[in-house]
Amino acid sequence: MFTPYVADGIHRITHAHVNCYLVEDDDGVTLVDAGLPSMWPMLLAALEDRGRRPDQVRALVLTHAHFDHVGFARRAQEEWGVPVLGHPADARLAAHPYRYRPERNRFLYPFGHPRSLPLLGRMAAAGALAVKGVRDLSPLETGTALPVPGRPVVVHTPGHTDGHCILDLPDRGAVLSGDALVTLDPYTGRRGPQIVAAAATADTAVALGSLDAVAATGAGTVLPGHGDRWTQGAEAAARHARAVGAH
Repeated sequence: MFTPYVADGIHRITHAHVNCYLVEDDDGVTLVDAGLPSMWPMLLAALEDRGRRPDQVRALVLTHAHFDHVGFARRAQEEWGVPVLGHPADARLAAHPYRYRPERNRFLYPFGHPRSLPLLGRMAAAGALAVKGVRDLSPLETGTALPVPGRPVVVHTPGHTDGHCILDLPDRGAVLSGDALVTLDPYTGRRGPQIVAAAATADTAVALGSLDAVAATGAGTVLPGHGDRWTQGAEAAARHARAVGAH
């Protein structure tokens, strides 16, 4: 599904409960996250819908390097020559997007949360088990606006992964929260603002602490890696996620 204008100049591609985003300005397009491999045709269709060509995609920015965010990154890199940017702390994960150790066993966890099984099944059918890593990761600079379309400000928000970052677009009133804050957790099936379950998070205590950075953006709209957008403000979303806590 392609949803244009989930925020000012920001458009969302959603498939199998995974989101990635296109950020537009006069200089071109920035892709934020690369979803799953089967989302590549959806990306092509989304660019066509916006009247854009692949050579107008200036960069692909990863909020983090788990498999469901690296999806088509290598293909964009190899076929289009698009630079892939990510935090240096996630460079090894970007090259090997399945090699991470969450707090709890991600294979056993869903059996205690049966609502997650259909969600994870859809992700697997969409290519979640066949993601190729990215080796030439360009390092993200945090605390400053990136020189890419949309000029997002990168904020380091570790916890879900060591190198997780959010992208703040203050002039558009939106923050791309990746998996620092989601509104649907594929590992539990629970909806509403929250951090991702321990089955896919490196350190839930650190992830809860990083909610302060999400709230500090003051964004009116939160655009997560999983689930629907949240339009009641980043502070309220972070407050709700803290109340849910680790799970």
